[in-house]
Amino acid sequence: MSSYYLLLGTNQGDRIQNLKTVMEKITRNAITLQEISSVYETEAWGLEDQPHFLNQACHINTDIKPLDLLSLLKTIEKDMGRETGEKWGPRIIDIDILYVDDLVMNHELLTIPHPGVYERNFVLLPLIEIAGEFVDPVKKITVDEIYDLCPDTKEVYLYDEEE
Repeated sequence: MSSYYLLLGTNQGDRIQNLKTVMEKITRNAITLQEISSVYETEAWGLEDQPHFLNQACHINTDIKPLDLLSLLKTIEKDMGRETGEKWGPRIIDIDILYVDDLVMNHELLTIPHPGVYERNFVLLPLIEIAGEFVDPVKKITVDEIYDLCPDTKEVYLYDEEE
């Protein structure tokens, strides 16, 4: 059984419902949800002229191998209406594999740890909530410490569903 950390993101449609739906779909596939962060809102990163994103990190356990899980996650994205488009563009759902145990992997389809972990507050803040003490297998420091070194200046806010 492997321990995975994922990041979910959405900035199209009913963003809260998109996050709920994707977790339902993920956990239907021999995947056990261990923990999920609060929902965070941030300005778009990379391609900035688009709606704000909601992001959420989750910790799952599964026997599914990383490339097979990637394939499953891409199928879920497509089933939810994600279309291939502009890099960093708007999307109904995005699911990234951040970490798998202490695995370091550089495959043409998948890099673990996810390279964005080191430079994006919208990845780090939800992840800190559920895995702040997790030690990155490349940097050999905790997620909390990675956040302290992160060059990203974009604000990330705890999302208030009452707004």
